[in-house]
Amino acid sequence: MAMREGEFGRILTVLEEADVNGTLTAREICDLLEEHDEAFGSAHRVATVLGRRAQSGEVEVIQGQPYRYHVPDRDN
Repeated sequence: MAMREGEFGRILTVLEEADVNGTLTAREICDLLEEHDEAFGSAHRVATVLGRRAQSGEVEVIQGQPYRYHVPDRDN
């Protein structure tokens, strides 16, 4: 199943609007999405979208319990 560009874009938009620096868990990102009226379904879906983008280097996954995600500034 192909990931839609829109899902990753929605995550990026909310992270930028929230002025997030550092790393967040998928649950924390999912909560931020909900706070910004972006229903995303589940933290699992957030993790799936970000995990796929990590394969191309757009997202850094920090291994641990739970995994944490870092999206580098797109301005760099």
